[in-house]
Amino acid sequence: MSSWPIPSALDASTQRFPTLTAAQIARVRPISRVRKVTAGEILFEPGDTDVPFFVLLSGRMEIVQPHLLGEREIATHEPGNFTGEITMISGQRCLVRGRVTEAGEFLEVSGDGLRTLVARDAELSDIFMRAFILRRIALISSGEGNVVVMGSMHCANTLRLREFLNRNSHPFTYIDLDTDKTSQELLDRFDVKMSEVPVVICNWAVVLRNPTTQQVADCLGFNAGIDGSQVRDLIIVGAGPSGLAAAVYAASEGLDVLLIEVDSPGGQAGSSSKIENYLGFPTGVSGQELAARALVQAQKFGAKMIVGHKVVELSCKTRPYQVLLDNGNSLSARAIVISTGAQYNRPPLLNLRNFEGQGVYYGATHMESQLCANEEIVVVGGGNSAGQAAVFLSDSARKVHMLVRSGGLSESMSRYLIRRLEEHPKIDLHFKTEITDLHGERELQGMDWIDRTTGVTSTRQIRHLFMMAGASPRTEWLQGCVAMDGKGFILTGRDLDFSAGETPALNWPLIRSAQMLETSLPGVFAVGDVRAGNVKRVASAVGEGAIAIHLVHRALAEA
Repeated sequence: MSSWPIPSALDASTQRFPTLTAAQIARVRPISRVRKVTAGEILFEPGDTDVPFFVLLSGRMEIVQPHLLGEREIATHEPGNFTGEITMISGQRCLVRGRVTEAGEFLEVSGDGLRTLVARDAELSDIFMRAFILRRIALISSGEGNVVVMGSMHCANTLRLREFLNRNSHPFTYIDLDTDKTSQELLDRFDVKMSEVPVVICNWAVVLRNPTTQQVADCLGFNAGIDGSQVRDLIIVGAGPSGLAAAVYAASEGLDVLLIEVDSPGGQAGSSSKIENYLGFPTGVSGQELAARALVQAQKFGAKMIVGHKVVELSCKTRPYQVLLDNGNSLSARAIVISTGAQYNRPPLLNLRNFEGQGVYYGATHMESQLCANEEIVVVGGGNSAGQAAVFLSDSARKVHMLVRSGGLSESMSRYLIRRLEEHPKIDLHFKTEITDLHGERELQGMDWIDRTTGVTSTRQIRHLFMMAGASPRTEWLQGCVAMDGKGFILTGRDLDFSAGETPALNWPLIRSAQMLETSLPGVFAVGDVRAGNVKRVASAVGEGAIAIHLVHRALAEA
């Protein structure tokens, strides 16, 4: 499923490959150079970075994608057409080959020139961005990417990699070894063990056996073109709603911004099937779609992003501050926004980790809903995320059991969602109920839960469990640098007590007080779910991300 919005009431093919008018082309000329091209000339290849943007004045070219059996045609460009898709904005490696089929003249624009044009020309910005997004949709829907994933629906690591690629909107081809016996026989001949599944073929050249998401990200060049030696105005750690909002506003206001995300844009909200109470979306919006739009928006203004790598340490004794990545690289910035969010808690079940990705899930997207079609499922949790998941999964599941530890749904849950849960014929609410045991070998086969009111334990042969109860902050890498409350959430602004906090007192070096979202470290801000006292709403997270940039400007002015 694509996470990109498809414009309604428009001919998608025409919008994907529009023809520019003479007046529109004239506005491209000042930032371009005329390049004479010859038939057979290759203008760009898969894996290339810093690929120019071309507008055809005369001549023709074809866009093809190399694969194991040769090439497949993606598009043909004629005079007035232009090249490019999302990688033109994100700066990631090119996915296709551009070959001239008829000699002519093209306007050539650099990546920086294109971003400048997009920022100042609203009409061209809309035309280019819509075409880029629709072209990426076409690649995703047809599986025309530069990566093949060979795995099993019953393999946790296969699900992990498919979710990683899907949530990063990267097209890929999936081969299900459970149904494609020929592919399974091929792997058997090469003595590929079950522990080495999934097998990933990257760029039609590199074979990875059960790779980490970091290895896949690096192989596909997700982080190509990032200059690690540069001291940036701002590093944002975490690409949830608050981090993405901060990136959009910082980049649009001229700051040099780098966003770092260990997994996929959207954070916990990105796994939400449908957010119905977010301003401006009366019919709702999926967390993945919201995140995809926000990321493109940030990259349009020049924000850069590292994905698939984790920040493991903050060097906070001197400025510029430095963040250390899991691959040993160090990055410097004059200011930092922490938006690492929170992760769902794991209940104290002895064999829980054995079933993660193989019956136990921490997100409810289209991919998980396919796994439990026409089956009974259990959702654990009483907050908005659990409620949204229960409603979404009820579309495909036969029955949804929602287990709530307390005596009622969360006080913070939206009233519309409570009413929908109570009235839904396929959703059963179980209050004061907890999971006590899980059954199965390689995959979840059943579970026990206890009703604390009656003391009765029930055993159910249910194979799918969605855990969405409670949350803990991701702040281990900040120990000794910023003040936190007893649960590890970051204290900011007026909540800071530098003499008698719940963490060791940290010396505030400035005469002024900490700003509203500023941590105990000057120039370091915390927004979203990672911040103590945060309101657990997507809208509030976006608001905090935007406000933080106003405060970042103040901090940079005094640094």
